[in-house]
Parts: sequence; structure tokens; C-alpha cells
Amino acid sequence: MNDLARLKWQCRRGMLELDLLLMAYLEGRYLVADQAEKDHFSELLKLEDDELLAVMLSNQTATDEEISTT
Repeated sequence: MNDLARLKWQCRRGMLELDLLLMAYLEGRYLVADQAEKDHFSELLKLEDDELLAVMLSNQTATDEEISTT
């Protein structure tokens, strides 16, 4: 499985809202992002769904400073 296919699989979450947000980023921005941004995205995908949704909707700051700068 290549990296993009792995990321697409990781973007499939338990919440439709997350699926839509993550896939929109992956398809629209990820391929032109620099390596640091790609690394931040991979780290974001490690968060639990509820925490990830809160971070993406700016209701909460990510616990990792590297992630919160994304």
C-alpha cells in the first residue's frame, strides 16, 4: 500500500464530518504541501476522532505544539 492510499484509509473515520474535512484536505492540498506540513497531517491523523474534530473546528488546541501550528 503506497503512502497516499494509506492516508486515504486513515482519513476514513467514525464521523462523516471528519471524513469530509480530511478528504478535502488530502485531495486539495496534501500533494502540494511541503514535507513539514505532510508530517503534521500524519500526526493529526493519530488523534482520536473527538479530539481531532475539536482541533479541526478550532474548539481546542492540539496537545502537541507541532500539530497546533498546522
